[in-house]
Amino acid sequence: MIVEWLSVENYRNHRSSKLILDSRCTLVVGPNGQGKTNLLEALSLLSGSGSFRGAVAETLVRAGCAQAYVRAQVRQHRRTRLVELEIAAAGRSRAQVNGQRVRSLHDLADVVSVVVFCPDDLAIPAGGPAVRRALLDEVLTGTDRNYRSMRLDFERILRQRNNLLKQAGHQPDGDAVRTLDVWDTQMASVGEAIAQRRERLCTSLLPPALDAYCRLAGTAADLQVTYDAPWRAESLAAALTRARPDDLRRGTTTVGPHRDDVTICLDGLPARTHASQGEQRSIALALRLAQHRYTAQTSGVEPVILLDDVFSELDSRRAERLAGCLPPSQTVVTSATGHVPSGLEACRQVQVRRGEVM
Repeated sequence: MIVEWLSVENYRNHRSSKLILDSRCTLVVGPNGQGKTNLLEALSLLSGSGSFRGAVAETLVRAGCAQAYVRAQVRQHRRTRLVELEIAAAGRSRAQVNGQRVRSLHDLADVVSVVVFCPDDLAIPAGGPAVRRALLDEVLTGTDRNYRSMRLDFERILRQRNNLLKQAGHQPDGDAVRTLDVWDTQMASVGEAIAQRRERLCTSLLPPALDAYCRLAGTAADLQVTYDAPWRAESLAAALTRARPDDLRRGTTTVGPHRDDVTICLDGLPARTHASQGEQRSIALALRLAQHRYTAQTSGVEPVILLDDVFSELDSRRAERLAGCLPPSQTVVTSATGHVPSGLEACRQVQVRRGEVM
């Protein structure tokens, strides 16, 4: 897959910018705070995912404007498509492909595929469970339409169950108990399927992640990536029944895929607590490289690689090793200095100043 150009209008600090991309590697250069990352973020939004910076729609729209627009021309298998996203500061955002509106923003993943490497990825091995769950969901929603539907169903069921728990209080009446039984049955079915797919994904990601980690670290190591769902020792149905009194007391669902984790160990020890920052960074990069390989193999499409000021966070040896590990996919790199390690050749370079592409 090749993105030929990207344009943004009223997006963050960009009034109107267009970025022509090389089919191999484009380097976006400019001082910090000028809008380089905004362009990568905009491109990633066209894949149907949320902001990799965790931003909400209101903050993506330029101050004083009601909407922002992101457009790109994408070429895949000799077919060219125009992808457009309208981001509303208030209300629902909309997207269309070749003028046809898409049912869900998540369906943009069928047209645009990207893998983002950014400094915040350090939180994958070092942060809380939500970060690691988000990585699995990002990979699966980008490659599996059925998983997208399951995630939407699970979120709906979870929302309804939590609302009922809050309304029912400590001593629910008969109607509340019967309704809760219905939500538990539905949650158990969908939740088991979600956990099963996440577990299979961890198994699939491990070999390429281990290979990438050893290449990045320059040494042999034992990396383990395991899906951690304690409730699977019984079943989600049984776990929900057992947790119901506590759930009623707290007014929220305490067990299920929304509380699961991914255990990452390096040489037999938890990476979150025992790995150095350099090792944690290499683990994060290795998992992103594994994500790229898995997505390419599963979808048959080579995702665009977005490197947001990643090399400045690495020592020279790791930076060169990362450059050597990158697959031959279209790549967009941001840098405040314009420097990239040997092994990565920028075929096109552009400057960004005060929200303008020079």
